[in-house]
Amino acid sequence: MQAWAKDQKTGLGMIQMMADPAGDLTKALDMELTHPGPISKGLYGRCKRFAIYAQNGTIKAVHVSEGPDDPAGDADPSQTLPDAMLKAIEESK
Repeated sequence: MQAWAKDQKTGLGMIQMMADPAGDLTKALDMELTHPGPISKGLYGRCKRFAIYAQNGTIKAVHVSEGPDDPAGDADPSQTLPDAMLKAIEESK
């Protein structure tokens, strides 16, 4: 995760990079990608594309980028990108 954070130039700012190698958090949040498409390619336990805004341990917003023909959110990740999350943060005030 440190190498990825360095590559993405997140520094020591507000973004915290976290790993979930066993998928425990993914399953607890019900964010496991179970669509047969990715699974048929051997991508078991893959996490949906999502972003969470939490403040002091309280989840204020959850955005998931997925669609009927795009279960991984690859074609339209807009719900989980900074603009959408900044709007969610502003709306949570």
